[in-house]
Amino acid sequence: MSDRASPASHAAALFEAGFSCAEAVAGAFAEHRGLGRDAALRAAGAFGAGMSRTGQTCGAVSGALLVLGLVHGRTNAADGEAKERAYALGARFCERFQAANGGLSCPALLGVDISSPAVRKAAADAGLFKTRCPALVRSAAEILDAMI
Repeated sequence: MSDRASPASHAAALFEAGFSCAEAVAGAFAEHRGLGRDAALRAAGAFGAGMSRTGQTCGAVSGALLVLGLVHGRTNAADGEAKERAYALGARFCERFQAANGGLSCPALLGVDISSPAVRKAAADAGLFKTRCPALVRSAAEILDAMI
C-alpha cells in the first residue's frame, strides 16, 4: 500500500480484493493506525454481510465501530471515561453514516433482505454487492477517517 493512499481508498481496494465490508474497513484502518492488520481482519471476520450474513447492521458500520473501539476503547473495566468516549464516537459515526446513506442495516441500504440465501444469491447475481457495497465501504471509511 502506498503511504499516500487514503484509508478510504485502501478500504475500497481491500473490498475489491475479496475481503468483506467489515474486514475491508477494519483492515485498512488497522494498517493506517499501526493497530495490527491481521488481528483486525480476524476480529472483523464474522461481521460481513450484516453480521454473519444476517443482513442486520452493515459490515462497513461494524468494521468502523471495531476501529473506534481499538483506537478509543478501554482496557481497564474501571475506565468509564474511555467507555463513554467510545460509545459517543460510535453513536456519532452511526448518525453520520445513516445520514449519508439512508440506514445502518443491509435491507435499508441495499433494498433487499440478504438474510435469505436465495435473495442473497439473486442480489449477488444482479451485481448488487459489486455496485452498492463498495460505495458503502468507502463512505464508512471516509466518515471514520474524518473522526479519527
